[in-house]
Amino acid sequence: MQQHIFVKRLLASIAAFFLAATLWAQAPAALAYDNPELLPEIQTPIIDLAKSLTDIQEEALAEDLEKFEAQTGWKLRVLTQYDRTPGRAVKNYWGLDDKSVLLIADSRGGNILNFSVGDALYEFLPRTFWIELQTRFGNMFFVREEGEDQSIIQSLESIKTCLLKGGCNVVPGLPQEQWILTLVSSIVGGVIAGFAAQPRKPGQIVAWQWALIFSPLWGILFISFGIGPVVTRTSEWLPLFRNVAGFMIGALVAYLSPMLASTSSSSSR
Repeated sequence: MQQHIFVKRLLASIAAFFLAATLWAQAPAALAYDNPELLPEIQTPIIDLAKSLTDIQEEALAEDLEKFEAQTGWKLRVLTQYDRTPGRAVKNYWGLDDKSVLLIADSRGGNILNFSVGDALYEFLPRTFWIELQTRFGNMFFVREEGEDQSIIQSLESIKTCLLKGGCNVVPGLPQEQWILTLVSSIVGGVIAGFAAQPRKPGQIVAWQWALIFSPLWGILFISFGIGPVVTRTSEWLPLFRNVAGFMIGALVAYLSPMLASTSSSSSR
């Protein structure tokens, strides 16, 4: 049962990534209307029309965002909505500018998160960062298991962490389903390298020429898709060790497969 749930989550993450990529250029629905009457009279960094946050969460988060703005100058704002939205009115209400991020949470779609990002932030957090952020924390499986409140809070934490460290190309942290993909990629890369290195001449131990010919393929799978996503998202050594071990085991099994097959054939006779 747990394996079935994990596979569903993995497939949903992949589908959500491509869906977010195709929808990224579209304007958020929250900015398609203009209903200033929904804005609170008191200035606050959070407008929670959908009641995604508890009162305690909203109060703590509002205080945290105000401190972050005073400390760094970056303005982070949150709008949650369902059937009502102030729309374009939030731009003047909050004074959104090039140094602002508006997180819009709307549970009516497949992914609840949208971001309206000021131009100054793209120097530190590229467009791919925002797509990955939306995909990781806004997909239906994350929201179902963790809740809309955690989708909002963890997204904001990732943004703040990256801005405090001077920028990120990827979202920090390595979810289990993403690590599984890197492990599979490492193993497949090892299998290709092992098959390529099989000796093809009498007395030859390793076919280095063939291993080098196929190095762009197994190198991309192992380094770019197996190692790269791990080292850029976490400083933990265990996922990296497992991926390297997976590559080596895959390569060794593929390299020895003709010998194993020959031994098995001889014993059957």
